[in-house]
Amino acid sequence: MYEVYENTVRFEETDMQGIVFYGNYATYLDETFTEFIEAIGFPYSEMSEHGWDVHVVNVELNYRKPAQFRDRLVNSMRVGRIDNSSIEFEYECHNTDGELLVDGTVTHVVVDESGSPIRVPKELRDAIITYQEDTPEGI
Repeated sequence: MYEVYENTVRFEETDMQGIVFYGNYATYLDETFTEFIEAIGFPYSEMSEHGWDVHVVNVELNYRKPAQFRDRLVNSMRVGRIDNSSIEFEYECHNTDGELLVDGTVTHVVVDESGSPIRVPKELRDAIITYQEDTPEGI
């Protein structure tokens, strides 16, 4: 996993139980994804210049331990699998003590300007392989 996004839990992100509301982890995951793709050289702002974009088609999260107001969170991501038009990202969220709070996956499909699925561009595949120390499945 590659630590790419850190955040501090804000009060508004907690629920009546005093812990992070589960839906907020999808936002943390999305912020982690944004940082990951920037780290490999494909920021959102430039994707359309290449003639393609990515759409989320599936998210699965497992809640292991709660986080509370003012906890510092370390969010990590890596690509676990690349298929023809989809990329599955693995996600983990830990506290600063290293305890796993949430893990899961998010799958993106690469689409053209009309929104139709296309093959994962070679330059994106290559950037992922170069960035990661291990090759994703499906390559």
